[in-house]
Amino acid sequence: MILQYEGKKSVEAIYQGIPVKDLKKVNETVSSNLLIKADNLIALKWLIEKKGLVGKIDLVYIDPPFSTNNLFTIDDERANTISSSKNGSIAFDDKLKGSDYIEFIRERLILIRELLSDRGSIYVHIDYKIGHYIKIIMDEIFGIKNFRNDITRIKCNPKNFKRKGYGNIKDLILFYTKTDNFIWHEPHLPYTEEDLKKLFTKVDLYGRRYTTVPIHAPGETIDGETSQPFKGILPPKGRHWRTDVKTLEEWDNNGLIEWSTNGVPRKKIYADERKGKRVQDIWEFKDPQYPIYPTEKNDELLDLIVKTSSDEDSYVLDCFCGSGTTLVTAHLNKRKWIGIDNSSQAIEVVKKKFNGIEMNFFVPPPLFELYEE
Repeated sequence: MILQYEGKKSVEAIYQGIPVKDLKKVNETVSSNLLIKADNLIALKWLIEKKGLVGKIDLVYIDPPFSTNNLFTIDDERANTISSSKNGSIAFDDKLKGSDYIEFIRERLILIRELLSDRGSIYVHIDYKIGHYIKIIMDEIFGIKNFRNDITRIKCNPKNFKRKGYGNIKDLILFYTKTDNFIWHEPHLPYTEEDLKKLFTKVDLYGRRYTTVPIHAPGETIDGETSQPFKGILPPKGRHWRTDVKTLEEWDNNGLIEWSTNGVPRKKIYADERKGKRVQDIWEFKDPQYPIYPTEKNDELLDLIVKTSSDEDSYVLDCFCGSGTTLVTAHLNKRKWIGIDNSSQAIEVVKKKFNGIEMNFFVPPPLFELYEE
């Protein structure tokens, strides 16, 4: 499906229409990490043409403006959303609407795709009002076959607004990859006490919680180890053992097989040997209560994304980097990073956040090259 709208340009027209600028380095540091104060469209083209990073970025997370028709300001060192700049300095504006906004996002996604590696992933954090249009654009750019998830993010506690309609406590994250061969480190969350009682209902003599599962699986085999008798028992009709009989014997000798009163064997699964529960597509990572920059996101949310979809020493890119949460998280997880923002306030907040890393996390702040348009 292709989304048609007024002002939609060809890929060639987009690329040719971006000014070619040689961004100026303004510090003496030599580093793989880049912090760039510039229009991100210009900066992305610069990364492609001047820095040779085509196909080198393993992970992109962006939290662009949501087409809210608001100005976002910093007031008294607190981040607020207000409708004018009278009470603070403007951090960024979010005035683009309709097709202008969609084309604004599309232009950047086209360049991002060039920078993504074949093992790369992109997460676009977006609003429920505009997100479905952006999904169609991402289907077009990255291919619907590379769509992985529409993640619901619970962003706040329920509000008692008196408008007609259901309360909004969520936004969404669109997760796509460049190819089928993408970086993926299966994420898990720790079991809660409620999870343990619900999922691991049994307790052994040593107080360890466990559950049991069948040792057979669908599909009948005629020959082979998984069709042989175990303790004189054959698999049920139409099924086979999950493993060879020798392994079943070892499990039984080690007390990992539980026999029912009817003589049915089941495998014991202990809670303390599991990594945790698999992460699903509804995430509850609420916004910081006292953000230092407008729309600042939860650092645990970014930690999950960075650990799941990149490797150590991967390049992580955020071209709407805001307060720098993505960059800090990448640094703490031993990734290289590139942050881009056109707001002077954002760049200063990022540098301030970097300076606080050593105090809060007992690791040195990152070295980075600073560029300006």
